[in-house]
Amino acid sequence: MIDETVEQIQEMQTHSSSVVAIRATRALEDLTDREFATVEEYVRSLERNATVLRRANPSHATLQNAVRQVVEDVTTADLDSVEDAQNLTRERIDAVVSKVESGKRLAAENAATHLEDGATLLTHDYSSTVIGALEKATEAGKSFDVYVTEARPRYIGRKTARALAGIDGIDPTLITDSANGVYLEECDRVIVGMDCIVDETLYNRVGTLPIAATATQFDVPVTVLGSASKIISEGFVFENDFRSGIEVMSEPTEGFDVENPAYDATPVSLLESVITDDGRREF
Repeated sequence: MIDETVEQIQEMQTHSSSVVAIRATRALEDLTDREFATVEEYVRSLERNATVLRRANPSHATLQNAVRQVVEDVTTADLDSVEDAQNLTRERIDAVVSKVESGKRLAAENAATHLEDGATLLTHDYSSTVIGALEKATEAGKSFDVYVTEARPRYIGRKTARALAGIDGIDPTLITDSANGVYLEECDRVIVGMDCIVDETLYNRVGTLPIAATATQFDVPVTVLGSASKIISEGFVFENDFRSGIEVMSEPTEGFDVENPAYDATPVSLLESVITDDGRREF
């Protein structure tokens, strides 16, 4: 089962981070039905298989955090038998999966309380957590004007604008990515999602860095929303995804190359805060 899951993870390029992380974490349950002579033998197998699962997608922060948490909880416990170790593994898997599943919802609920009524906001790309936070805030009677960048070259921001247009209390305006400097002066806050935060760097959809840098220049605070499982401090190296140049230019290219990175790196020094299911943290 674990080998099959590794293959599935390597092929799951379009699935959400939570789906991939849950699939990997659940795969460890396979070890709880096997026979082991000693607790030490079981723990070695757990660590070995967890490493294999993590290597299936080394830049997937949610997966890395979820699998590592299960292993850490089991390996640091004082266990008397293999059965105890396997039971604890099942309990920790259930707890970690539950946290991943609820992370987005709780992050959105926490963020909604910090968004000021009547604020003018700017967001980039598409984040289900950002949209969820705005939905929760409008349910509480708040209203917002929201500038939405297109997030070229795939124009994912158009999906965000359409989603926000269907929410009472939100007046969205779609703008080109490079126009953010024109409209940021009108904004009270920038809110964006995140692929992950590693140490002192936010990795998110390309275009986030120039928005954060410009917002800082205009003294507009930048808040990042997402599950706490996307924040990781050690044992993780982010690897960018370079997509096909056809997304940028469909015509034949002669005499020049086309680069199409999916993410950029924003120093957390450009951020005011991050809001997760664990609460709000200022930088």
